[in-house]
Amino acid sequence: MQDLFTLNGKTALITGGATGIGRMAAEAMVRAGARVLIASRKGHACEAVAAELNALDAPGSAEGFAGDVGTESGIEALVGEVKTRTQQLDILMNNSGITWGAELKDFPHQAWEKVMNVNVTGVFDLTRRLLPMLIESGDLGDPARVINVGSVMGEIPMGDGAYSYAASKAAVIHMSKILAKELAHKHVTVNALAPGPFVSKMTAFATGDEEKRAKVGKDVPLGRVGCYEDIAGSVLFLSGKGGAYVTGSVVPISGGINVMSGHNIFASALE
Repeated sequence: MQDLFTLNGKTALITGGATGIGRMAAEAMVRAGARVLIASRKGHACEAVAAELNALDAPGSAEGFAGDVGTESGIEALVGEVKTRTQQLDILMNNSGITWGAELKDFPHQAWEKVMNVNVTGVFDLTRRLLPMLIESGDLGDPARVINVGSVMGEIPMGDGAYSYAASKAAVIHMSKILAKELAHKHVTVNALAPGPFVSKMTAFATGDEEKRAKVGKDVPLGRVGCYEDIAGSVLFLSGKGGAYVTGSVVPISGGINVMSGHNIFASALE
């Protein structure tokens, strides 16, 4: 049973792997035995995280370098860098993402193009360009894996002023299902994560210290923000043997936010 969640001999690429959910996933995969390539726009940050992970005395290893999925040229360069480092790619985790928050009346046109380019176009185009490597590594019993990071804000109407971000994550979730359907016969699974609040650079304004995390946690049905183990468990399941027969799924790592609804519509009548 122990090998259900091990990744010995696997090679993974995680975009946006220097902070937040990407950093958590990278650590989990290294601890599970994978060789993990970490890329983001800030290459020095990826190099620093790789050094930290390599100091864990874990069975896997990490390499960090710069990679930008926000432009076509950036994606081309990232794919080229991956191919210079490895001929094998078993797992692709599309985690890079940006957000933009403003009131509806002030929400700018540019907030759509910039967010969509990274969160949607970047996910699709990077996956498309790396598909030959993924297809080469997958087989009937152990398919290659694509894990796309969406958001609970892409599942339920919860914009909180991040209109383009929420819409982009809904697109990621739907795109993941389409790709799952089209790539299953090529021995590639495609699944999505739909996280709720986790400690990250993006959510630092709301999760930057214990007091803030406690306040946010009160609005989560399970009473807390997400932690490393929540991401690690989900990612290792989808990446390992235990998740080999799962594709097109959306894993709601949101503490129950995904099933929140309004008040009982008959509550007043029952008082």
